[in-house]
Amino acid sequence: MKIYTKTGDKGTSSLYNGDRRNKDDMIFEALGTTDELTSNLGLALEFCEEQGDVEQLCEQIQWVQCCLQDIGSNVATPREHSNERKLARTVFDEEGKEVAKLEKAIDEMYAQLPPLKQFILPSGGRASASLHVARTVCRRAERRVHPLVRDNLCDPSTGIFLNRLSDFLFASARFAAMKKGKKEVIYK
Repeated sequence: MKIYTKTGDKGTSSLYNGDRRNKDDMIFEALGTTDELTSNLGLALEFCEEQGDVEQLCEQIQWVQCCLQDIGSNVATPREHSNERKLARTVFDEEGKEVAKLEKAIDEMYAQLPPLKQFILPSGGRASASLHVARTVCRRAERRVHPLVRDNLCDPSTGIFLNRLSDFLFASARFAAMKKGKKEVIYK
């Protein structure tokens, strides 16, 4: 199988349901940003593995990357234009279990962190700083997905997960800095 298909040479691309849309369509903006997020998480994962002492966080990052693939499938299958079979295959976190898993991870990390009394700047070593970068990309992904949720093109759970994920990534960045023994830079 060749990696190139040439089907997008005229500025359109295909969704999971077979619809062809312009490459700058809001669905592709959302898909591209979630893809950028998972790539940033891949880099953060490398830095976390390099740092050591954050094995559980590494496992959580890999799980998040899988969830982002699932979100991509949901976003690539507009709810109002897709058949029931494709919709059933791309439902995301209908019962809120993935969001609950993020919340549990956040609570567990925050139980070990010193209280935050001031604003911090992205810092704390390469793993921490890369998680902060991923957090900012996550916020952009949320901004790209929200209009799709509002227009009933994807499941509301996708936006909820991305909202909670940015909190998880903030906690993760602080946690990685603490585990590395690096001080977080305080905003002055």
